[in-house]
Amino acid sequence: MIQIRTKFLFFILLAFLNTINSFAQTEEVKRRQRALFIFNFAEQIGWSKTIKNDFTIGVLGKDQVYTNLKDLAKWRKIQNKPVKIKQFSSIKDIKNVQLVFVNQKFNYDINYLIHKITNKNILLVTEDYGYKTSMINIVSVNNSFSYEINEQLLSKENFKIAPSLKRFAISSSEKWKQLYKTTEKELTKAEETTSEQKEVIENKEQKIQSQQQTIKVQEKELTVKDESIQEQTEEIEKLFDENEFQKKKYEEKLLIEKELEKRIQKQLGSIQKQEKNILLINSEIKKQHKKLVEQSEEIDLKETILKEKDHKLNTQKTINYLLIILVGFVLLISFLIFRSYTTLKKFNKELAIKNNQINKQAIQLAAKNKELEQFAHITSHDLKEPLASIFSFANELEENHKEELSEDAGTFVRFITRASNRGLQFIDALLGYFKLGNSESTSELINCNKLISDIETDLSSLITRNNATINKGELPTITGSTIELRLLFQNLINNAIKFKKTDTDPIINITSQKISPDNNHTFYWKFSISDNGIGIADEHKDRIFVIFKRLHSKEQYDGTGIGLAYCKKIVESIGGKIWFESQKGIGTTFHFTIPIQENVT
Repeated sequence: MIQIRTKFLFFILLAFLNTINSFAQTEEVKRRQRALFIFNFAEQIGWSKTIKNDFTIGVLGKDQVYTNLKDLAKWRKIQNKPVKIKQFSSIKDIKNVQLVFVNQKFNYDINYLIHKITNKNILLVTEDYGYKTSMINIVSVNNSFSYEINEQLLSKENFKIAPSLKRFAISSSEKWKQLYKTTEKELTKAEETTSEQKEVIENKEQKIQSQQQTIKVQEKELTVKDESIQEQTEEIEKLFDENEFQKKKYEEKLLIEKELEKRIQKQLGSIQKQEKNILLINSEIKKQHKKLVEQSEEIDLKETILKEKDHKLNTQKTINYLLIILVGFVLLISFLIFRSYTTLKKFNKELAIKNNQINKQAIQLAAKNKELEQFAHITSHDLKEPLASIFSFANELEENHKEELSEDAGTFVRFITRASNRGLQFIDALLGYFKLGNSESTSELINCNKLISDIETDLSSLITRNNATINKGELPTITGSTIELRLLFQNLINNAIKFKKTDTDPIINITSQKISPDNNHTFYWKFSISDNGIGIADEHKDRIFVIFKRLHSKEQYDGTGIGLAYCKKIVESIGGKIWFESQKGIGTTFHFTIPIQENVT
């Protein structure tokens, strides 16, 4: 009997633990839903001020939703910004956040909280506060959530509300009250169901206790009957003793024996009756025991059925919640796809218009470039011919008639020779500049490590003469014109050696790294060529890439002044940028970017 009762209590405890586990699982689902609601609110509200770095959510109080928000922030962004989660224990500590969430169960003063965040561009999301007391207030209904929005408070803080957020919000205080009433009814119904189950369990316990008491009474009756039989046995023994003492009187002895025989017969009859009663009682006990076993089995069966029903109900509830969430996600994804489609359609239309404009401009620009190239070619050709003649005659005078010329005439001839030669160099440089970016040479894979090594070989005399050192990291393989990129690197290395300090050996460092400047999935190789030379003064920095602009006299440093203009045109013709950082007397670093094309590492 004790085993049956223990087993029954064990099943009660197991049912209680299952109820607690089911409740815990429901609470976890609700916390995840709450976190999703907060993220969705943030996505459907427009901030008046630009969010520069991270989007920060603050949780007021030790609310477990803080953990769910942190988990969600690992894989989801808000307003295309990474999300950070902070937790505050006091209203006065709130700062540097875009959204604050607080649950009414922590008893924070809502009026003081609104006053604290006024004019700070902070969105307030609350749970279970009164109607129209917060910017966005949510309430738990049927293991899910509904919400209402306070347009007046949101407009006061210059927040823009998405139409979809308004569409699904509770629009009146009556609906808000109905939600609370619905929730209260469901709680009352759940409590009544729990109470009924407790009554059933208590009735079963009372029945078991009653059966135990009946068994105890029957055990007491058996004990009393055993004592009566024991007394009769003792009495018979006494009679036998008396018979021993009265042997001398035979007649009395016979009488005693007859009396004893009668008494024994009576006692035997009584014993037989008692044995029958004991057999009947044992039979009744067996029946009671069998009935108890059957009742225990029936209880076990009912408990198994109840467990199966509870499991089916929990499974059905879980399926319903998942279906609701799935439908919500499908609706949200459908809305986002539709919005993306309309935006993409509008963008494609605008892009087509812009492409047409760009094509027209490209055609016009190509024609102008062609005309300009023809003009430059003809002009340079017409200029080169007289300059070449001047150079040729002046050189003839200087070499073959040097002795016939006076000292002043010889000086003038040398000036004419050098000036005409420099003019020819300028014309060649100008022609080369116009041809940059317009060459029809095919694009090819270029190993920058090998390219720098080849340039070092070509400049070996200059490097040795100036005792220069060139350090390069592991450089990538890129796509482009070998001639133009070789000219780019060679001009920058040549300048780094040429513009050195008189008492310092040139040290040139060449590095590269992969970058995405605007985080828009467009990647570039960024190259940096730094030196320890004379540097560039601030007043000259705006003219450094202008064609034929020299910063030093030709007596100090030779050259045409077109090298950096070459570099700028080469980089920009392939879609890159070039810039520099410099300090006078310390050195200069030139940076330039080259777009990374597919299938090139």
